[in-house]
Amino acid sequence: MNIMADAKPPLGWVKSFALMLAAVICFHLAYTPLQHPAFGFFIFGYAVCLTQLTHQKTVRRAFYFGLATGFLCVAPHLICFWEIFSAAAIVLWLVLAFWIGLFAAIVCACIRRWGSAKAMWLVPFIWTGLEYIRSELYYLKFSWLNVGYVFPHFQFIPFKVLGMYGIGFLLFLIATIFCHRHLLTKFRTQMFEILLVLLTLGAIFLNAASAARFERPFPSLSIVGIQLEFPPATILPIALNNALKKHPEAQIVVLSEYTLHGLVPESLKQWCLEHSCYLVVGGEDPVGTNNYYDTAFVVGTDGDIVFKQAKSVPIQFFKDGLPAQNQQLWDSPWGKIGICICYDLSYTRVTDALVRHGAQLLIVPTMDVSDWGQHEHELHALVAPVRAAEYGIPIFRLASSGISQAVNSEGRVVAKTSFPGSGEILSANLRLPMAGSLPLDRFLAPFCVALVAVVLIVLVVLSFHEKRSAGKKAS
Repeated sequence: MNIMADAKPPLGWVKSFALMLAAVICFHLAYTPLQHPAFGFFIFGYAVCLTQLTHQKTVRRAFYFGLATGFLCVAPHLICFWEIFSAAAIVLWLVLAFWIGLFAAIVCACIRRWGSAKAMWLVPFIWTGLEYIRSELYYLKFSWLNVGYVFPHFQFIPFKVLGMYGIGFLLFLIATIFCHRHLLTKFRTQMFEILLVLLTLGAIFLNAASAARFERPFPSLSIVGIQLEFPPATILPIALNNALKKHPEAQIVVLSEYTLHGLVPESLKQWCLEHSCYLVVGGEDPVGTNNYYDTAFVVGTDGDIVFKQAKSVPIQFFKDGLPAQNQQLWDSPWGKIGICICYDLSYTRVTDALVRHGAQLLIVPTMDVSDWGQHEHELHALVAPVRAAEYGIPIFRLASSGISQAVNSEGRVVAKTSFPGSGEILSANLRLPMAGSLPLDRFLAPFCVALVAVVLIVLVVLSFHEKRSAGKKAS
């Protein structure tokens, strides 16, 4: 492969290691938003350094630098993997780092094949396509540590218009233009800067206008949840009585995923009948003698099961039941309520289906055991605000040991509990909008995946053709 004339000279070892270290530092600073929300903007430094790191002498070297960068970014944040999987966690960290390495390798190959001026426009598409694949499209899919999750505390970030993948696309587009300003004339640079500012401001305006549009002046729904991790069934009526005593206005009470190891007992059905209150509780819906669906049951005020929804994405490598055969909405007295369980909320392909069906609120019973550590709970807590902001609908997420959250339709956390917070009560009044909507990245991301596939095929075919031609000349 030949380096085009407009490409930067390949990076030396010292500068490559410096950029790798800078990218890792920026990533870790960005992922401390619970302590310092403004640090989330360090993710731009990560994008800039990672984009510059692709200018390597060989594609293989670019891959290894990307792999090392990804490993140093994800492993410290996902130390809970070691607590769960022991030494096998190293393999899982490498799997997540692989996608960063692949990004660096593909971009490096494009630069060496077509030059920086042409390859730079592919960077945001390649990043978004690979981010979507690793987050949504294969068996080990895992969306945590996505660059979009560092901004849940900023209401002006246009999640409702662009979505989490769209935010990543915009971030790497800006980073790419910043890194390749030398390839643009002064006039073109100014035009791009003006266009990006206008697009960003337009997205923020549309985000705010869309959020206001879907509010309706109806009374809010009062929901209460109780954090309990593997509680004995005998204490549940007592815990429910205590919660209702503190919040007599509660219309729905929520308990976490796996509160029950089986179906809903008669004691809980009787409690709902006596107190005229709805209950959402996680349990197991048996399938044959050896399997089950991890299920959220809704018990009505008459003591009957009025709705149930199984988990769509069981956790890999765990005994977590069978995946749900379908997704439906609970047509509640207050509106259409979608129920997804724990891990499901991390996947837009799961929650998108509920929004398409017309969900006005998401209730999310969650099991995050306390042994996994506080940082794991903090990372998981970044998902709900982003998801609520994307769809413009509120989310009530009740975890077994924290961090439970009530999030309004603008993505703002209006109530939360602590970690581990055994027995803590989460309560909120949430206003249901008319309907949710999908952001633009739900169309952009699949297009980026297709484009990545085309680029890879073209690069492989051209490389094969060159090697074949070189072999013929040598013979």
